[in-house]
Amino acid sequence: MIIVCHFQLFCQQALSILSVSLLAIEKLSDISPLFFTGVLEAVAAALMMNIYIVGLNQLTDIEIDKVNKPYLPLASGEYSISTGVMIVTSFSIMSFWLGWVVGSWPLFWALFISFVLGTAYSINLPLLRWKRFAFIAAVCILAVRAVIVQLAFYLHMQTHVYGRPPVLSRPLIFATAFMSFFSVVIALFKDIPDIEGDKIFGIRSFTVRLGQNRVFWTCISLLEIAYAVAILVGAASSYTWSKYITILGHGILATILWNRAKSVDLKSKASITSCYMFIWKLFYAEYLLIPLVR
Repeated sequence: MIIVCHFQLFCQQALSILSVSLLAIEKLSDISPLFFTGVLEAVAAALMMNIYIVGLNQLTDIEIDKVNKPYLPLASGEYSISTGVMIVTSFSIMSFWLGWVVGSWPLFWALFISFVLGTAYSINLPLLRWKRFAFIAAVCILAVRAVIVQLAFYLHMQTHVYGRPPVLSRPLIFATAFMSFFSVVIALFKDIPDIEGDKIFGIRSFTVRLGQNRVFWTCISLLEIAYAVAILVGAASSYTWSKYITILGHGILATILWNRAKSVDLKSKASITSCYMFIWKLFYAEYLLIPLVR
């Protein structure tokens, strides 16, 4: 179970970084061993930092997870706390070491900012544990998922790998804006199935404050708006192939999402959790379309 989860994490991380890296491709000859080396450096360093962030969150949420997610390794007792501490510490050190050895400042700063926000989000110290505050928690997730992943890894390829000046291209701006919408939805949606444990432990999420039904349909509406904007962006493309692919692709995803949302039973935690995992699939499906937006 744990091995499968880590493999899925690796695949998702690799897909997102590869997708953003492709935005730096200007000509066919750019796809070279140099390109794949740059992608591999970014994927490895980001994966290790992601393991640190996820692991730290589980270390600080053991009691909550015993209610919300008892299958997790720390909450179930499969891993001891000391093992968890060793894992998160080791992976954070290795991530920074790799970022430093590579010598890419965009990559290093992406790791550093992710480390700071991930730590502040979870760790239970004065003025920290920002996950207790719905707005700040959403901003943390938005910053990492929507801004850092798009800008930092693109700049890693553009400036460090290819040695070109930084350029904020139209596809990059679209990717950042679209993933900002998606990240807001993920930040809101992730608390919907966890309402019981959050109430017990005083986590004032938007779901606790506003109710599951209202937050659920707000999330779905935000995503449908994002898909509508993506269709308009595709329609404005000067490349016929890009226009057809982006319009059709986003139209299909928007339709699938709406049909799935209508079938969700908001009284069933399993149904809500399943929908949440489906939204993550849509999130990564978008990375298949982003390189085709021109």
